[in-house]
Amino acid sequence: MRLPRFAQAIVSALVMSLVLAACAPVSTRPSATETAAAHDAAALAGGGHFDAAAQAYLALADANRGRADHYRLLAAESWRQGGELDRAAPTLQKIDRSRLAGDEPLRLDLLRAERALDTHNLPEALRLTIEPQVVVPAVLRPRLLELRARALAADGDHWGSARTRAEMQDQLSGFDRQQNQQQIVRQLAMLGAGPLKQRAAAMQAGDRMLPWINAALASLGVTVVQPPAQLQRPVGTLLPGANANVREGYKVPEHLALLLPLDGSYAAVGTSVAEGFFAAYFDAGREQAPRPAVRVYSTHSTPEGALSGYQQALGDGAQLVVGPLTRDAVAALFKQSRLPVPTLALNHPDSRRLPAGDASEFGLMPETEGAQAAAHMIERGLRHAYTIVSSADFSQRALTAFKAEYAARGGTLLGAATFESGGTAIAGLNLANAPEDAGVFISMRPAQARVLVPQLRAAKVQLPVVATSHVYDGSDDAASNRDLDGVEFCDAPWLFNAQPGLPPFVDVEALLPSARGATARLFAFGMDAWNLVPYLDWLRNNPGSYLPGATGQLTSDQFGRIRRVLTWAVFANGMAHPLDGSLQMDNVPSAAPPEPGQIQALPMPASSVAPPPSSSIGAPPGPVMVPVRQD
Repeated sequence: MRLPRFAQAIVSALVMSLVLAACAPVSTRPSATETAAAHDAAALAGGGHFDAAAQAYLALADANRGRADHYRLLAAESWRQGGELDRAAPTLQKIDRSRLAGDEPLRLDLLRAERALDTHNLPEALRLTIEPQVVVPAVLRPRLLELRARALAADGDHWGSARTRAEMQDQLSGFDRQQNQQQIVRQLAMLGAGPLKQRAAAMQAGDRMLPWINAALASLGVTVVQPPAQLQRPVGTLLPGANANVREGYKVPEHLALLLPLDGSYAAVGTSVAEGFFAAYFDAGREQAPRPAVRVYSTHSTPEGALSGYQQALGDGAQLVVGPLTRDAVAALFKQSRLPVPTLALNHPDSRRLPAGDASEFGLMPETEGAQAAAHMIERGLRHAYTIVSSADFSQRALTAFKAEYAARGGTLLGAATFESGGTAIAGLNLANAPEDAGVFISMRPAQARVLVPQLRAAKVQLPVVATSHVYDGSDDAASNRDLDGVEFCDAPWLFNAQPGLPPFVDVEALLPSARGATARLFAFGMDAWNLVPYLDWLRNNPGSYLPGATGQLTSDQFGRIRRVLTWAVFANGMAHPLDGSLQMDNVPSAAPPEPGQIQALPMPASSVAPPPSSSIGAPPGPVMVPVRQD
């Protein structure tokens, strides 16, 4: 069986090692004729003519007895590169390992181990891969670990196989990384939920295998409590050199594609996100930060449109893709066999699956808010809770996450109810006998909350009420919101000017309708979609680093899932204000390098399909943005 193809850098390095090895002396200096023949054989292998290369190397072995084993090894490797390792079996048997030099003995062992796996000789495969007798060069280490993982899996050691693959994960990229990732989760899942839970309970919080166990449990349908996000150091705190105009970790491609639904049923949502994206994009440009040229592609609000737009973006030379936006569009994209370029998907399609390849996932998830509401209540000393949520999907998802997080932190649920507008949900909860350390968790729209909260007060229930952001419609309607006084809720810090380093919310709101009211969070989400672009690699590769974003403090897990830590606000006299003692990050840098000033009115490029409302505003200078029609 042929091994999965490794990353291009590894393959290129291996081919180069073959070319250099072809000319390496073993005993006597090769003649000019031998050297020319060796170069020709290496050129055949480099050009993909593996069988011809193998035959050329065997001819060299016959003609040069002092280097026969060296050339036989190269012949066997050529056949392996062509996926025909079985043809190399007789040649492998002839090679005298003691006559090889440098990394050649290890390369022979790897070929023999791979051949042993193909012929189901597990003892031999395990012997050759678990206890290598030589130093392993970095270029060969992923291949050794891959073979070891395969041998352990075939021997029934699923835990050992998964740990081995986790060790090699950071050395892979693209399709190879995606395939290895899937294998780790698959091997762990084969252990079953019970044993995985036992292992997780015995691990320290920082154990490198714990996130993989959580991913495997999620794939088995087990609700997993995510460990608290570690916000240790904001991005961009150190300059990489004198006179640098960007901060540490800042890296952008030359060409970027933005895939959003600019027409169809999600056009309004897509336009708000796009305008937020370009507001942050132009603000970064005013500070002379490097920016890519951006092309905008409408996904037409369908999964098919997203796939078409993605392929067109690749054809146009996109080196990074932001989008698509809807869950079904992201799910369709992630079902592709491979994603050739890094992708920042603007949703999480399935909590049971990890992001594909070099993709990252970023979304406004109700699960995030439910879990953080549970943590907030525990931190306040509210160790007993009642839950009252609507029947809407976002409420039910927030409730599921709340219950899992609350239980994991030692909280106890005393009662639950579903609230519908015009009805009552508190009669059966026995709130009058609630303990002193109890609170109420709610997740519903403002209209429903304005009915529920007065019912609680009328029933003399004075318990603290903690809510998701859905309770706040983004407007300062004091007359209506007085019914919500005292309710605490998590939300995007930018809406309360609680995130230093970003363009002030009040200034942007005054200029752009999409930054007001119910669409303000989508606008902030679009801002963060751009602000994340330069730091995607840095966040993933530097645990504990975070980006002070408009929608929250943004950090990434090792799989590329962007996690948000929201701020807390409270209604007082009908107005929403940041809650004293909530997470406030002071003196943090902007996502774009140096400090930005006031933002100016900005355009969103006019789509050839559906021109957004702000397309009449004059375009400021900056890299070319080309809206693209998809036929």
